[in-house]
Amino acid sequence: MEHQQQEHYQGEIDEIDPLSDPEEKRVLFATLDSFRQYRHAAHYNITHLRRQSFYSLPTTHMTLLSSPPFALPKTFDAVDAAIDANAAIADAVLAVALSTYGIPAENNDWRGKATPADMDKVRSTIRQLYRDWSAEGAAERAANFDPILSALDEAFAHVPLAKRGHLAVLVPGAGLGRLAFEICRAGYRVEGNEISYHQLMVSNWVLNNSREAGAFGLYPWALGFSNHVSRASQLQRVAVPDVVPGVVLDEASESLGSEVHAFERMSMSSGDFCVLYKGDEYREAFDAVTTCFFIDTAPNLIAYIETVLSCLKPGGVWINNGPLLWHFESGPQPGEKKGRGSLAQDNQGIGEAGSFELTDEEVVKLVEHMGFEIVQHTPLGPDTGYIQDPRSMLQNFYRPSFWVARKKEI
Repeated sequence: MEHQQQEHYQGEIDEIDPLSDPEEKRVLFATLDSFRQYRHAAHYNITHLRRQSFYSLPTTHMTLLSSPPFALPKTFDAVDAAIDANAAIADAVLAVALSTYGIPAENNDWRGKATPADMDKVRSTIRQLYRDWSAEGAAERAANFDPILSALDEAFAHVPLAKRGHLAVLVPGAGLGRLAFEICRAGYRVEGNEISYHQLMVSNWVLNNSREAGAFGLYPWALGFSNHVSRASQLQRVAVPDVVPGVVLDEASESLGSEVHAFERMSMSSGDFCVLYKGDEYREAFDAVTTCFFIDTAPNLIAYIETVLSCLKPGGVWINNGPLLWHFESGPQPGEKKGRGSLAQDNQGIGEAGSFELTDEEVVKLVEHMGFEIVQHTPLGPDTGYIQDPRSMLQNFYRPSFWVARKKEI
């Protein structure tokens, strides 16, 4: 069921009301509570415990480190201020999410539900705003999104810019919505799909409620104390969002002369990719599917490929860019734990038992075997970080595989 969240962005709600299913309700409430607890948990775990350890030092050591150029107590104060800035984002996301799901703020049913895993997710999701919605994250976005956007334009070069809005593109694992936004900005009709409530709540906040570029300060590296060259690096502030999505999409529609305005071309679905898009409703519904840092979230990649085959039109293209950090390699196996969307999955999708890991060569061969023609394949692309502090003493990079596959016409 679709509903208009705001004039800029049309969102979709699960066919099953999350508040009507106990497991969905539990996960939703835990997510909401993790945003509520962000401020208190960060102050306690990041600065309070460090102050306790600091003041347990021998007096002479503590005195030395309290004075310039070290001045650690002042650093703790600065980190506390950074936490408060990040928490302002968490509070804003929470307020929008409560309204979206029709939960009164004074309702206490959802409070106290977050687990340590939920708290880890809220910290990483807020930090991800650096990559997706700050000017400083543009280099990472360019490395990951530009090849996809270029391949889309190449695949549909025969379609006039004004008519791109009649081409439907699916973005599974849409995250905070930036890739879907950029595809819509380029003129296409786009539907993002995301299973994580954390990601959905933040993307909804950015896309539907941004009124001013740079309205919030984000300190992406403040909560970690390792591998910093200077305190200035640790306490780097970036402004988010870097753009007002609605304004940019409006301007893009005008400049492209789009027959379908961007506000009518962008939507988001919530739920398990395999469950939602294998159904008859989406059979051969999309001209393109774009996956970015996504396919390695599959416990069973065959199920992902079958889903893309089902929802992609004959002759449609699947554009992929990303590494193979198989998410289930060292964690709980599918079927061993309950998770997001248990009722909607009905023992399908990401919740099914069984998993395996393939090499990049094997992935491409599997995609071919199951009904695609590989049009382009670059197995080791340029180095790219993922929410990487470029000034950190520790640099982690991926060399993602990029490929374009075309669904064979039978």
